[in-house]
Amino acid sequence: MNRRDFIKLGGLGAMAFLVSKCSFLVADSKTGSISGGKKMKIVVIAGSPHKAGTSALLADKFIAGAESKGHECFRFNAAFEDTHPCLGCDHCGMNGPCVYNDAISTKLMPKMLEADMIVLATPLYYFGFSAQIKTVIDRFYSRTGSLHNKKSILMATAWDSKDWTMSSLVQHYETLVKYMNWQDCGKVLAVGCGTRSMIESSEFPEIAFNLGKSI
Repeated sequence: MNRRDFIKLGGLGAMAFLVSKCSFLVADSKTGSISGGKKMKIVVIAGSPHKAGTSALLADKFIAGAESKGHECFRFNAAFEDTHPCLGCDHCGMNGPCVYNDAISTKLMPKMLEADMIVLATPLYYFGFSAQIKTVIDRFYSRTGSLHNKKSILMATAWDSKDWTMSSLVQHYETLVKYMNWQDCGKVLAVGCGTRSMIESSEFPEIAFNLGKSI
């Protein structure tokens, strides 16, 4: 599917295509949301090395939508924090603490452990997560079991808009969801959005806002 055909989906059709497994986040007919009407703690991990980048905009809009409904959001900008890659040393024994006392250990992990939902927002780099956000994902190892049974969302941006553009990223995410025993609550896959002006003129920021607002 090219971007022109994608745009033709329009409105709710586009949202249904992008937001998976939650039926536009109204699976619960009594509450109208996956939160059950409760205020959630949400961790948004942004992986863009551009402060005003395309995926950063999706994170901005999602957070605005979620906070408008009273949910508590904590944002971790992985590219601008003191982080280190997992060494595979097994010092943590998969239950912490990590050998590194960096921002992942001191700022992010405590928030993740108490979070109800984890949102991964990334630009598409060589058909996968950015290195900055992948560094954080690898560090999940130190608390693997304690991070199980959470809800999750994937938001990603890409210049290209071929039908296979996001396939490798989505497969990686879905494998992570399965391994971590998470509940996937949606994907915003912003294809054809290689620059800030391109995404600002698209429907994707509104989709991300509505996704946050609909939790």
